[in-house]
Amino acid sequence: MSFTHFDEEGRSRMVDVTAKNVTKREATAAGWVSMKPETLKLVLESRMEKGDVFEVSRVAGIMAVKKTPDLIPMCHPLSISGVDVHFSTDEENSRINIECTAKLAGQTGVEMEALTGVSVAALTIYDMCKAVDKEMVIGDVRLLKKSGGKSGTFIREED
Repeated sequence: MSFTHFDEEGRSRMVDVTAKNVTKREATAAGWVSMKPETLKLVLESRMEKGDVFEVSRVAGIMAVKKTPDLIPMCHPLSISGVDVHFSTDEENSRINIECTAKLAGQTGVEMEALTGVSVAALTIYDMCKAVDKEMVIGDVRLLKKSGGKSGTFIREED
């Protein structure tokens, strides 16, 4: 196995995808933000002073997907065709779970975009809630599944 982002002399490069076929590609990533139960209650009751935590974080995640090549040096600028960011709550563990799915028809995958969407949505939750809870933890950001391209489908086997 070789590193594709380096040439024969070890210099950084963006991978050339010119010869790759355009295929439908999709990736879903997930992560969570844990917080104090009182903080989660404020979020669920829409009582955070900065506004609707879920909707602001959803928009941030969508925007992050579109800006991924500005943040991750070797990512290709992509023509994203769809992004969905979903939240669920786990009151027992006092967590907000985040899932981000990115889609396109293109020559390279959207795994980094989905992971970036989850990460920025999580950071936005933290930002919106930090006035009442600085002990929040962002965790377990991971790729759940991806499809399309030469390598085909990947589905994570959850623990």
